[in-house]
Amino acid sequence: QVQLVESGGGLVQPGGSLRLSCAIRGFTLDDQAIGWFRQAPGKDREAVGCITRSEGDTHYSSSVKGRFTISRDKTKNMVYLQMNSLKPEDTGVYHCAAETRWYGSTCPPGFGSWGQGIQVTVSS
Repeated sequence: QVQLVESGGGLVQPGGSLRLSCAIRGFTLDDQAIGWFRQAPGKDREAVGCITRSEGDTHYSSSVKGRFTISRDKTKNMVYLQMNSLKPEDTGVYHCAAETRWYGSTCPPGFGSWGQGIQVTVSS
């Protein structure tokens, strides 16, 4: 059973940076693709991006491309979401998710395991 635990959220001013971490337990990063998602109050959940299982290719939504970076540390079984130039519209609950049955070079169409999420608030 895969378990994912997010950390690193909080309050940051517009233009600031935060790094979210996703600790993966139960599987190694070689076995799964990892995605990041966010949900703002009153809005649908939005895909932020993903990192693929084998090559570690990264893909981003147009709303965060150039500002956010997904990376991983296989030795620690951790995935990170570095968020720079944050805007108020980046506010929301951020989740990491894992999918073990996807071998493609793009983001999986769905994810089978989810973390509980962590709040990110961008406000002055």
